[in-house]
Amino acid sequence: MGKPKFSEDFKQDAVHQVVVRGYPVREVSGRLGVSTHSLYAWMKKFPPAVNNKADDAQSEEIRRLKRELLRVTEERDILKKATAYFAKDAI
Repeated sequence: MGKPKFSEDFKQDAVHQVVVRGYPVREVSGRLGVSTHSLYAWMKKFPPAVNNKADDAQSEEIRRLKRELLRVTEERDILKKATAYFAKDAI
């Protein structure tokens, strides 16, 4: 039994799942039925395209907003607990 032949599009899509979407190599290789070694080789063969500055700025803005959302959510949870605590004492 010989090695399976994968098309270039298949390889690029597999690399895209790891590099762009952030899936673990092990998960992608298991799902697609290829070895992790092959997937790493494809990642070297098809490096990610050079990001332009607009994409970098947008990614940074998304990271900043996620951090801010986490902080505000924690503050809200603390205030909810404090409100419940003081409401209990007022009765």
